[in-house]
Amino acid sequence: MKKVDLLLGIFVTGIWGANFSVIKLGLGALDPFLLTSLRFTLCFLPLIFFVKKPDVRLSIIALYGLLFGVGLWGIVNLGIYLGLSAGIASLILQFSAFFTIIFAAFIFGERISKSQIAGMSVAFAGLISILAVTDGSVSTMGVALVIFGAICWSSCNIIVRKNKPANMLAFIVWSSLFSALPLFLITFLVKGPEPFHGLLQALNGMAVFSIMFQSYITTIFGYWIWNSLMKKYPASSVAPLSLFVPVSGLITSWLVFDERIAFGKIIAAILILSGMAIFIYAKSIEQYFGDRIARRDPPRSGAP
Repeated sequence: MKKVDLLLGIFVTGIWGANFSVIKLGLGALDPFLLTSLRFTLCFLPLIFFVKKPDVRLSIIALYGLLFGVGLWGIVNLGIYLGLSAGIASLILQFSAFFTIIFAAFIFGERISKSQIAGMSVAFAGLISILAVTDGSVSTMGVALVIFGAICWSSCNIIVRKNKPANMLAFIVWSSLFSALPLFLITFLVKGPEPFHGLLQALNGMAVFSIMFQSYITTIFGYWIWNSLMKKYPASSVAPLSLFVPVSGLITSWLVFDERIAFGKIIAAILILSGMAIFIYAKSIEQYFGDRIARRDPPRSGAP
């Protein structure tokens, strides 16, 4: 990966980590699905009138928008709303790196090695240890919802890799239309007209900041860069950059909400990040040890 692309990827994942705290700020004033729908409304309005439809079938754009808007961010916002801390949510969502590579193995025929299975096992041990945290920052339902969001994000990564839209900005703008509309509908079906009636009163400065940051910084800029990298490089090269998201997420949650980083959380974070690192860099690890064994025991020539 080129240095400039690497730095852009790290910068974007840093923004994404901070975004979980920004989401929580917005959830103090707005319903989770309404907050998410407003985020994606600003992503496609008014840009959709000035950006030509991308060179991808409308059904693919709609599927991406539904998975990305509802399946990923609508569900993750709901998980945070139900009590999961911003820092823990940022950590758990990184399981998408596993699912991305697993899905790529089934769809593109990439092999999953024993080292990758070992890395996955270590990370899941960390996930189980998170459920034992009792400081009020973890809810079982919240964890389950964010895991579901991670699966949806992985599916979005595969859609981008398989279809390779030429204009990523246009792809984000047009897919946001298919994110916002279902989210508005879900808000109405679940809560009725009440969230809409009180919208103007609820839109305080913090809520407006949250929506603007999520729309323009996190989504349009961040996913434009991320999806461009997914299109340009193999999933195994881009996915490791997401390891920085929980680092940024935990630090930001500590700074903004004074989230207590207890010993149990540190152990869980170490297990999850270590497992992900083993999983993602498994091929390099196997090659390194394979080369060492080969140098130690060179093949013998001639008869025994």
